[in-house]
Amino acid sequence: MSLRVWDERVVPRLTDLRLRSREIGELRAPTCAGLVGRVLEIGFGSGLNVRWYPPEVSSVTAIEPSDVGWGISARRRARTSLPIERAGLDGQRLDLPGDSHDSALVTFSLCTIPDPLVALQEARRVVRDGGRLHALEHGRAPEESVRRWQRRLEPVQRAVAGGCHLTRDIPALVTAAGWRVEELEQAYLPGPGIARPWTYGYRLVAG
Repeated sequence: MSLRVWDERVVPRLTDLRLRSREIGELRAPTCAGLVGRVLEIGFGSGLNVRWYPPEVSSVTAIEPSDVGWGISARRRARTSLPIERAGLDGQRLDLPGDSHDSALVTFSLCTIPDPLVALQEARRVVRDGGRLHALEHGRAPEESVRRWQRRLEPVQRAVAGGCHLTRDIPALVTAAGWRVEELEQAYLPGPGIARPWTYGYRLVAG
């Protein structure tokens, strides 16, 4: 199997399986709470956030590069009456007017986007003044002992997980893109210590 086939056909299915757990679902609910109006979702994936959109959301503009991921999301999209439009493939280049959305959402995608800073700047451009960014991501751990393992494992992770990075400092990227972090929770997901290079999570809201 070629690397291209692996990335395009297999990784989206494995990602859906890995990220639809109960533990992750319990984090998606508070991440989506507070979203309002027209929402830009960068990295829509297989639609795992759809069930958690609050009633204050009026529509979703989905940015998703994977046709397989978008196809998997069809049954989840069919369960909601909320308008969800796929409006692009690349979060780094949004063909959307400035100040056209009320909120932005990104979950487990900043680890994979080649230049997450540019994607966050694009979201800042598209979301109106006073709008909020809600994010749920994994990334750089606080302990140097875990970070050493993250650096060692990252080349393999990128190769087998569609370019996923383990060492990105999510709050720092959000701030550098012009957002102001207003709420931040960070901790390891439950599980064995050996999994820690993959499980340091950030949940934040920025304006």
